[in-house]
Amino acid sequence: MKRFGWYRRLDAWRRRKGLRRLSPFETITMVVLIALSVFMLLPIVYIFNHAFKPYQELFIYPPTILVREPSFQNFLELLATTKTTAIPVTRYLFNSVVVTVLAVFLITMTSAMCAYAISKHKFPGHKFIFGTILLTLVFVPETVEIPKYLVVSKLHIFDTYWGHVLPLVAVPTGVFLMKQFIDQLPDELLDSARMDGARELVLFTRIVIPMLMPAVATIGIIAFDSAWKNSETSTLYMQEEAMRTFPFYVETLTSGMANSVARQGAAAAAALLLFLPNLIMFLVFQSKVIATMAHSGIK
Repeated sequence: MKRFGWYRRLDAWRRRKGLRRLSPFETITMVVLIALSVFMLLPIVYIFNHAFKPYQELFIYPPTILVREPSFQNFLELLATTKTTAIPVTRYLFNSVVVTVLAVFLITMTSAMCAYAISKHKFPGHKFIFGTILLTLVFVPETVEIPKYLVVSKLHIFDTYWGHVLPLVAVPTGVFLMKQFIDQLPDELLDSARMDGARELVLFTRIVIPMLMPAVATIGIIAFDSAWKNSETSTLYMQEEAMRTFPFYVETLTSGMANSVARQGAAAAAALLLFLPNLIMFLVFQSKVIATMAHSGIK
């Protein structure tokens, strides 16, 4: 009888909370969803454990998900890899932080301003411009590499932070999502604010932007992900090593090595450092992302 004590306590707790008993179908569905959630968490668990594995566990066969003897040796190795060079690993991390912050701000603001102009200011050709922006979604990134390189060259922003940021600013997905939200903003609300003497900058910053926060959070996550893990700008537009970012450094950790074992521990630690900020950003703003995907808009 003691075996069923936990079930009685669970049933009593359910009654106190006013929860109804799940049907067999709901119970099976819940079990399946929990199993799928655990399965989808395995890569995240693996990344965290892999970063703390000593070398004897990194190459064990068959590979294991959980670490047996955790160690910080991989992170110490990552810091030690640049001791004999002029550029420390902290410089690469600093560059990545600066580039990511600038890119997130510029991408979200540019997307919001472009979407606001197209949605609420019916200037001649606004539909054509919006259609052109949507058309760019069908092009693969490689098709615009030469035009971007020419723009960076003409602006003379090689080996600068702007050379990292400006090639990332144009995000058609951001304009599209922002416009869907602004379309739901009542024109009467903006007209009444204009009658009270509000200028366009006031309308945009105090009325439009607060209404766009779910979309702003979503575009911010997309921008953060693309800027934080981007190594393309370091490869194409940066000749000075001191201006390159952390993802570029991670790519060079194991390249050119005489064997496939050297620096694998440092690479595992670096992979965790690249992944962790994206995970934190999504966990913090996941409610806003869900609101955007559900097209909640103005209630």
